[in-house]
Amino acid sequence: MKVIIFGMGNFGQALALSLTETGNEVIGVDKDLSKVELVKEKIAHTVSLDSTNELAYAVLPLKDTDVAIVAIGENEGAAIITTAILKKYTHIRTISRSLSPIHDTVLQAMGVHQIIHPEQEAAERLTRKLNFKKVVDNFMVDENYSISEIRAPESMFGKSIRECLFREKHKLNIITILRKKEKTNLLGRKIVHQEAVGIPTPETVLEAGDVLVVFGANHFIESFCAVNKIPEDPDAIEL
Repeated sequence: MKVIIFGMGNFGQALALSLTETGNEVIGVDKDLSKVELVKEKIAHTVSLDSTNELAYAVLPLKDTDVAIVAIGENEGAAIITTAILKKYTHIRTISRSLSPIHDTVLQAMGVHQIIHPEQEAAERLTRKLNFKKVVDNFMVDENYSISEIRAPESMFGKSIRECLFREKHKLNIITILRKKEKTNLLGRKIVHQEAVGIPTPETVLEAGDVLVVFGANHFIESFCAVNKIPEDPDAIEL
């Protein structure tokens, strides 16, 4: 997928690197040359231009682009104008970062495909992490159900999901399992990260270090952690 990201601030850079690492062709755009210089060796292409200038868009391969992301975070006016130009001249799927409730309203009126709130989403994610200290990560589907990442208890190592009676005993469904793998990043350094093993079967055997991605009622998730003495996430923050 070819993606153009407007705004190479902290969020834009992190997004550009993440998309590149997952196999996408990313073009980073910012009028600040120093920001462009920071990522020019790490992503496919970089361009220094003022995205509020309609004429500047002639140098961008808009016709071949799948997604345009407006990640500008320090200038609400520039973010709105950039989005407006994209909506005026292209039919590219447009995702825009919102900086305020008024910004939300303007973007909705423009008909952008998706509005993102990085700071709000990060705050909500941290809140969930604080509230579920024994869970590595958590996504609340609604008030009663969540998708949670839970470290597999030592008592289950070497056993299949069927042997653990996971669904029958704990009332939870394992969506997938995350396992540690070694890879080389864009800087040539070897790093350990987690990869999903796909859709597990009843015969899938749990290994030391596995993180179980489960779906179920919140009280069953908490009960599973308590019964199996899952330790608190070492990165959890004490309130």
